[in-house]
Amino acid sequence: MYTLKGELKVISPTQQVSDSFKKREFVVVDASGQYAQTIQFQAVQDRCELLDRFKVGDSVEVTFFLRGREWTNPKDGQVRFFNSLDAWKVEALGAGTENVKSVNNAETFVAEGDDDLPF
Repeated sequence: MYTLKGELKVISPTQQVSDSFKKREFVVVDASGQYAQTIQFQAVQDRCELLDRFKVGDSVEVTFFLRGREWTNPKDGQVRFFNSLDAWKVEALGAGTENVKSVNNAETFVAEGDDDLPF
């Protein structure tokens, strides 16, 4: 399981892919590194509802699984590989939520790679 914090850029409507499968795609911008990364996730089945309480611009933390699969095209036999980031949990970050880091937390004062503490 992985986590990523960022700002919601896109929240797509739920798509009913088949009678028994639905998904909802959303995009989070991770600006924690030198270059911002625009990451697309998907929520499937009952997880589609995770995004109902959010709007574009909200700061969130996404807990997700990295999934991969192999597919063989039945027409020509060509093998392809696909990856997906499947959201498990989406939590709000920001003022007024329990997910905000305390200002006294040392991590908020040390930029990534600037940690010169001896422990």
